[in-house]
Amino acid sequence: MTQPDPSRADQAEAERRRVDQRRVGRSRNRRDEILRVAFDLFAERGYRGTSLAAVADRAGLTQQGLLHYFPNKEALLVEVLQLSDELDIRRPLAKSTNAVPSYARPLDQLAELVAYNSTRPSVIRSLTVLATESLTDDHPARSFFVERYADLRRGAEAALRTELPGRLPGGVTAEQASVLLIAVIEGLQLQWLLRPDEIDMARLFTAFLQLIREMGETE
Repeated sequence: MTQPDPSRADQAEAERRRVDQRRVGRSRNRRDEILRVAFDLFAERGYRGTSLAAVADRAGLTQQGLLHYFPNKEALLVEVLQLSDELDIRRPLAKSTNAVPSYARPLDQLAELVAYNSTRPSVIRSLTVLATESLTDDHPARSFFVERYADLRRGAEAALRTELPGRLPGGVTAEQASVLLIAVIEGLQLQWLLRPDEIDMARLFTAFLQLIREMGETE
C-alpha cells in the first residue's frame, strides 16, 4: 500500500491556508469599503435617512449581499462608529484624567486636534450629522456620543490643569472650561463645514488658546 507523501500533504495544507487568507483579506476589504460608503451616506442623509438598499447600491451590492456582512442597519452604524475611532478622530487628546500630556504646552494638543480634523472634512461631516441625530433618546448612536464627549472633556480638563493650574480667567474651574473649549471646537467645525473657504478653524483656535493663556497670566 502506497504511503501518502508528507511533503505533498504539507504543500496542500499550505496552499489551503493561503486561499483562506486571501478569502479573509477580500472579505475584510469589502467590509471596509461598505463602512466607508455608509459613512459617506450618513453624512449626506443622516442615519435615519439612509436605507440599507442605498448603501448596497452605492457599494455595488444587492441588499441581500450587504446583509451577508451586516445583519441590520444598527449593526452597520455600530461598526461605522468603530471605524471613526480607528481613523483616529481623538488621537491628540488623552482619554484619562490621570494622563500626563507629552506637550511642552498641553493645550497645544487641542490645537493639534483642530488642525487634524481640518484635514478630514468628510469624517467630521459624518460625525457632526450623526451627533446631531443622536440627540433623540432612541437613537442607536446616543451612548457612543455621550462617551465621546465625556472623553474629550476629560482630555481637555487634564490639559488645562497641567498648563494653567489655578490660573483660569474669571474663576472658572478646569472642568467648566473643558466644556467651553469643546464647545468652541465643535462650533468652529460646524461653521468651517458650512464655509470652508472663509473659516480657517486651525488658525482661529490657536488664536483663541493664546487669548486664554494671556487672560490666565493676568489673573
